[in-house]
Order: sequence, then C-alpha cells, then structure tokens
Amino acid sequence: MVVPSEAPVPPAHIDIPSICLEEYNEARDVVARSPRAAAALLRLCLQKMMIVLGETGDHINEDIGSLVKKGLPIEVQQALDICRVVGNNAVHPGEIELSDNPEIAYTLFEMINFIVEDRISRPQKIASIFRSLPEGALNAIARRDGMSENN
Repeated sequence: MVVPSEAPVPPAHIDIPSICLEEYNEARDVVARSPRAAAALLRLCLQKMMIVLGETGDHINEDIGSLVKKGLPIEVQQALDICRVVGNNAVHPGEIELSDNPEIAYTLFEMINFIVEDRISRPQKIASIFRSLPEGALNAIARRDGMSENN
C-alpha cells in the first residue's frame, strides 16, 4: 500500500510535460520525509522541462539565461531560479538548509506549476483560440505581419 504525502503540496499541473511527471510525483511522495530529496527531484524535473521549453537541458543556469535573452518575463525567470538554487542547495552544501526550513521545498511545487502554466498552458490555450479564428482573418493577420499565410 502506498501512503500519499502528508505535505500540503499541490498535484502536478495538468499540462506538466510527461517527461517531468515522474519526478514531480516522486517529490510529492517524499517531501514530508525528506524536503532535500524532494527539492533535488524537482530540480531534475526543471532540467527536463528545459528541453520542452526549447533549451538543451544540459545546464539549467545557461538555459535560463538563454530564455531571458529571448524575452522571458522576470517572474518566470525568478521562479526558474528559485527551483534551480534551492534544488542545487539540496544536493550541494550551500546557504539554504532545507532541514531547518522545509517550507522552502514545499514552495517549489508551486513554482513548477507556475512555470508550466505560464510557459506551456497559457501559450497552448491562446494558440488554440487563435487557430479557431476565421480563415480570412488569419490570412489578413499573416499579410499584416509579413508572414506567409501557411504559418
């Protein structure tokens, strides 16, 4: 029998990439017993998400920098860096001690879900609604923006 996490953390966002779901759910399962383990798992989740966001996934800090250069909003950059820094401190000695303050690990779940909502869910929803516009309107928009009508 699997005992669910007793920690007050949210389930994974419905649009979390499938390659990230296992780490997210495992982090939920262990966060009450080991905030450090959960933070490390969520850092891995973030690293995998970088690939979905169009980056290499090799070095999270460099990937975040690349996204910033592409116009990433400051709130998303901060959420990404919160997950990166706390996750790094979970596996490397640092200034954040998760044993003393497990709530920090709990907030990472919110950060991951915020990133998914902002970078994945919202763009998908807008694109879906945009594609539902009449074909004539879409063609006029494409001409206005100097794009081919097949884009």
